Amino acid sequence: MAISVHCDVVSAEESIFSGLVEFAVFPGESGELGILPHHTPLLTRIKPGTIRLKLQGQSDYELVYVSGGMLEVQPAMITVLADTAIRAHDLDEAKALEAKKRAEEALANRNAEMDYAAAESELAQAIAQLQAIQRLRKSVH
Repeated sequence: MAISVHCDVVSAEESIFSGLVEFAVFPGESGELGILPHHTPLLTRIKPGTIRLKLQGQSDYELVYVSGGMLEVQPAMITVLADTAIRAHDLDEAKALEAKKRAEEALANRNAEMDYAAAESELAQAIAQLQAIQRLRKSVH
């Protein structure tokens, strides 16, 4: 039996995942963070992207899209507090494509009333959702 660590992924609305993982990968602000059991304590922000959780005793990864949030790592516990978290298989590709299109149009049509930071954030989230969907497709095939 492989060594594992307990991991919780929660959003403002609900708990998305709670269980034992052998390995986890998170979208850190400066790149991906790979976490194994007994990792040194760590507290950092995460950016929009895909969390990959290697479940105990399984060969496949559980994929969870997050729109950003905080990651806390303790030697026996990993906790993600996400603004929004959705299991990758529950993502809607059409909605993500539409959100990406809207954000790109808003950034292209620069006018004084536009909130550039909000448009860039929406674009980053849409791209991260589409990447999560693509990863899910690759893992299924």
